[in-house]
Amino acid sequence: MLETSARLLRLLSLLQSRRHWSGPELAERLGVTTRTVRADVERLRALGYPVEATPGVAGGYRLGVGAALPPLLLDDEEAVAVAVGLRTAAGGTVAGIEETSLRALTKLERMLPSRLRRRVAALQAYTLDAGAGGPTVDAELLALLAGACRDAERLRFDYVSHSGAAGRRVVEPHRVVFLRRRWYLVAWDVDRAGWRTFRVDRIEPKPPTGPRFTPREFPEPDVAAYVQRGVGAAVWRHWARVRLHAPAAEIERRWPNAPGRLTPETAATCVLEAGADTFEQLALHLGLLDVDFEVLAPPELAVAVRALGERYVRAARPQPPAPAP
Repeated sequence: MLETSARLLRLLSLLQSRRHWSGPELAERLGVTTRTVRADVERLRALGYPVEATPGVAGGYRLGVGAALPPLLLDDEEAVAVAVGLRTAAGGTVAGIEETSLRALTKLERMLPSRLRRRVAALQAYTLDAGAGGPTVDAELLALLAGACRDAERLRFDYVSHSGAAGRRVVEPHRVVFLRRRWYLVAWDVDRAGWRTFRVDRIEPKPPTGPRFTPREFPEPDVAAYVQRGVGAAVWRHWARVRLHAPAAEIERRWPNAPGRLTPETAATCVLEAGADTFEQLALHLGLLDVDFEVLAPPELAVAVRALGERYVRAARPQPPAPAP
């Protein structure tokens, strides 16, 4: 009986780990015959688990959707990952799920073996979050936005822009992006006929959603990179264009999170449009790339580069010997 119960738990774990299993695959994993697999599936059904079976050569078993959430069977690494994720969510930027995350984490930690509980406790005690906390957003709002993206339904909402201007927007939502501890909605603005990025914490939805629309093709392959450039354009005080004497792939390797757009020019050069709080800061970062470059615009960056170069030249001059004591 104990062997059968352990095998049922193992079978349930396998069914939860993958969408579809053939009978021979399950039999090989469990070390039993396909007839025993069929009997164990019937036992799981008797316990209330909705195991679906399809006949034929391509047939097999899968765990269907039931009326209640079945117990989840997690291996060691999965359990630690879930615990860390719940702890992060409890102190994250999504409002309304802190208490729920803590309840789920308490239940999980109570069931963890001591060896795993020690690992989770160590992660909690000896890791620090040095980033500044971002504005919180409502979990239901995130679900609404994600659902509208999935179902291709138009959204109407009141929005306060970066400049403080308020207005009503009608958009065709595309993706929700989390960047720099903030949530953003990428959508086609119907009235302005263009792609826009909206901070979710500034959105006040006006339900209901709809009507449906035919999704447009996004103009760039990487939505997150598009948001990162757009966010940078809104927060940096200064912008400049620089020609770098190195392939674009090499610059991306040396400066993976460059605050701007990198455009290949030739096989040996590329153009960087970058932002910074000060031109001196940008000049310093360009020097750290360890490649030759030309300042295309504005003149203020050239002045900052020249001043930095002169400072380095002065620092490299031979110093007179110190007087003898």
